[in-house]
Amino acid sequence: MTDRDPKSRHPKSRTLVKICGLTDPDNAAACAQAGADIIGLVFYPKSPRHVEWFQAKAVVNALPAHVPAWGVFVNENPNVIMETVHTCGLKGVQLHGQEPPGLITALKSQHLTVTKAVFASRTPGIETIDTWYQAADFFLVECGQGTLPGGNAKTWNYRQVRKTARDHPVILAGGLCCDNIDQALAQADPTGVDVSSGVESSPGIKDVDLAAEFIRRVKNKKT
Repeated sequence: MTDRDPKSRHPKSRTLVKICGLTDPDNAAACAQAGADIIGLVFYPKSPRHVEWFQAKAVVNALPAHVPAWGVFVNENPNVIMETVHTCGLKGVQLHGQEPPGLITALKSQHLTVTKAVFASRTPGIETIDTWYQAADFFLVECGQGTLPGGNAKTWNYRQVRKTARDHPVILAGGLCCDNIDQALAQADPTGVDVSSGVESSPGIKDVDLAAEFIRRVKNKKT
């Protein structure tokens, strides 16, 4: 694990902030400047924040070296994932579908940080972390309600994941915003948080002032 890996650079007391669904290079760079630890790029065509390779590469090139970009994929062909990684310069992969455990191992062998999404209200459930997906570096946990695999802006009982977050590196997601992040952190005590629509001015474009305030609240959380 290198010093550019967010998991190695940030102890639990420093909560990671992943801002997901970026589409514009200048907007992504401003979020990184505001303190984001990770930038997420969505490669799921049905998402309103979907990016093509040329857009993703431009975003990655605009980021400072210490802020990695992770690609979000849903049941994608492994060859397509790796081609996207190499073309766009991604440092991590987030699997947001029903991917087999072997894919996690294969991606990690390519020196990628791998995050597996699990859900409180649908499969794969939180219980699959220990039985199925334990090889992942992080576990993004959200409710799992709504029409899309993720990004439905739905809040939920974040306390449901607190026990899991004690034993695993959990990234909390789902409906997070400046108004509820303090309560969510207190309830779940995660390793990191993932925000998208909660700091947006329009789909794929973040309100940098909102993003900066969100980051400030996370970084200044009471321990």
